Amino acid sequence: MTGLRQPGQDAIVPAAGAARIRQVLVTCSGILSWAEANCGPQFAAAARDAAEAAGFSRAPGALAGEVNLAIDTLDFADAAGNAR
Repeated sequence: MTGLRQPGQDAIVPAAGAARIRQVLVTCSGILSWAEANCGPQFAAAARDAAEAAGFSRAPGALAGEVNLAIDTLDFADAAGNAR
């Protein structure tokens, strides 16, 4: 098994791994919020560029929005083996 998935295929992550991913995402969200409040227009432009490079919207806050959506996805994901 290579561990690689096809597009659209669900990933199965152990609970400890999901908790660690969530912890990193929450930290990223906090850093983005702090930087937005303290770093001015240069940060805003860099965040828009990063969001666009990742295929997201260039709208202000798009990068933070995607991070928060990822947190929500982890929080509300069904346990492996549950019917959807």
